[in-house]
Amino acid sequence: MEDLNKEVKTEAPAINDDELLVVKDLKKYFPIKKNIFGKGLAYVKAVDGVSFTVKRGTTMGLVGESGCGKSTTGRTILRLQDKTEGEVYFNGTEIFSLSKEELRQLRPKIQIIFQDPFSSLSPRLPVGEIIGEAVREHGIVPPEEFEDYITRIMKACGLQEYHKDRYPHEFSGGQRQRICIARALALNPEFIVCDEPVSALDVSIQAQIINLLRDLQKEFNLTYLFISHDLSVVEHISDTVGVMYLGNLVEYAETEPLYSEPLHPYTKALFSAIPVPDPDYKMDRIILEGSIPSPANPPAGCKFHTRCSECMEKCKTVAPEYREVKPGHFVACHLYDQQ
Repeated sequence: MEDLNKEVKTEAPAINDDELLVVKDLKKYFPIKKNIFGKGLAYVKAVDGVSFTVKRGTTMGLVGESGCGKSTTGRTILRLQDKTEGEVYFNGTEIFSLSKEELRQLRPKIQIIFQDPFSSLSPRLPVGEIIGEAVREHGIVPPEEFEDYITRIMKACGLQEYHKDRYPHEFSGGQRQRICIARALALNPEFIVCDEPVSALDVSIQAQIINLLRDLQKEFNLTYLFISHDLSVVEHISDTVGVMYLGNLVEYAETEPLYSEPLHPYTKALFSAIPVPDPDYKMDRIILEGSIPSPANPPAGCKFHTRCSECMEKCKTVAPEYREVKPGHFVACHLYDQQ
């Protein structure tokens, strides 16, 4: 088997000024079996060739079932874990080509908000220190302006100045997530990965956090990669949406055309499960048969063919090409091969 950690040399793609993030054929494989020399023999293909672009000041939603590789994609983009193959360009610079010192200088510009606010906050530090620790480390503001700066950031996120001396266990779930948002915002970032930031919160609190993220985006010109399994939340906040299945993007488009006319059978099945607040409305639910195949041993051809009601013989042997079938609307499905 070829060395999966081998660097693939390619020319940098042409980056437009409005393209903040460009992900090109990103792969992340986790070894699950090694030989006596430590070389991988079998892998979980968590991310298996994902490509997309996020424009400056916009939000891209990334959706899919649990285990499809959404969070791994976000963490690999931020170089919280090493890639297997592919390139990630931030402001035209390939992130994985940076030295440790160059990456350290870039870190404030690329931040993440984690799914569980309680486990991502140190229980031993007061809130003011949690938010300000990295600010002090990176020298974001002069020492004499530090306290006022932290206060301004906290108020922008709906927290009060007297909260500085309190500890995470003294706050509710929604307040803890505001602390996590403030911690990311304090470093004056350009790009934030929101890794299911509202999935652990009550519905009413979810709306508050989503509206806060939208307000902060307008005020600070932020760019988001919003990872979620809640399709209604993604529709509310995203400008573009990518649908992942078993490590691959199967569909990508702007939010309105994707939600009004999904093309891939998997996307149609996901959207048919969105609850409708009308007791008299009869939902045309698409039930997916079977379970998700193992990412360590994915099926040949189209990975979705084992659960697809529109499966053809070609789907069982030939992997579909991910291509643009309508302006700005990309899909990987043999149903559109003739278009």
